[in-house]
Amino acid sequence: MGNTGLQLSVLSYGSWVTFHKQIDDSIADELMGVAYDNGVNFFDNAEVYARGESEKLMGRVLKSKNWDRTSYSVSSKAFFGWRGKENKPNQKGLSRKHLTEACHEALQRLQLDYLDIFFCHRPDKNVPIEEVVWTMNILLQQGKILYWGTSEWSAGEIMEAHRVASQYRLIGPSVEQPQYNLLERNKMEYEFLDIFRTVGLGTTIWSPLASGLLTGKYNNGIPEGSRFALEGFDWLKDQWMVEDKLARVQNLGETANELETSLATLAIAWCISNKNVTTAILGATRKEQLTENLKALNVLPKLDAEVLKRIDDIMKTKPRQAEY
Repeated sequence: MGNTGLQLSVLSYGSWVTFHKQIDDSIADELMGVAYDNGVNFFDNAEVYARGESEKLMGRVLKSKNWDRTSYSVSSKAFFGWRGKENKPNQKGLSRKHLTEACHEALQRLQLDYLDIFFCHRPDKNVPIEEVVWTMNILLQQGKILYWGTSEWSAGEIMEAHRVASQYRLIGPSVEQPQYNLLERNKMEYEFLDIFRTVGLGTTIWSPLASGLLTGKYNNGIPEGSRFALEGFDWLKDQWMVEDKLARVQNLGETANELETSLATLAIAWCISNKNVTTAILGATRKEQLTENLKALNVLPKLDAEVLKRIDDIMKTKPRQAEY
């Protein structure tokens, strides 16, 4: 993970949307077991997922599995709070009060003594970055977290955090969690390039399948039970269900067939082929789906320069600025 020395499996498992909303304890237990048995050692969560219920569910599974705590890493994120519209002023954001209390609450829900990674889930324009860096450093010194990171921060905001950390001799963010997939490429392939070179930032990628669009399952409409069909996730549907995107995905399917793999597995393999990706977070809801996604490791060696160029020609999403 960047310059930390922490080794995360190149594929990891997360609970956004799925835990509590789409799957229950027994299925979560099965899927986390399949992931762990196949070498996955990083499990991602956040306070806002299912309003805290996602972390409680993962905590129950981890408790029952009784795996050696040194064999896996767990993350949480703070910013949105977990009470939704009932949030009071200090129950969200990146103030020292909320970050500290959110950390404590996450530890209670996950039934853990410490978090391996604690993310600032979004930047907070109301809180000076100095305050955020100091707070995270205190949590590090207290042993409640081992590393801290950012999610959906800009390159400028991340570098400002590093400037502050350097000024006060504190520990800056060592990992960012951006969205990265064949339809969303600018940050990873252009904006963050200097950060990868200078501070060695790690990345835990969310939505490598563009919320399922890159699986091809939406090519003929929205299947019942999929995340685009879930109440409250209309914004996802509106963002991704654009005809020209669907047409590109359909064309990419031909390349997947030639490589004797599924569209989803090809899309995940493409994501982890980027050397600056530490780990891509999978969000499977079924055992068959997760097993198929994990095959991305077998597809990865097939992605030579010729195949990658063909994918770029089909998708037409490579940032122009990166072509230098």
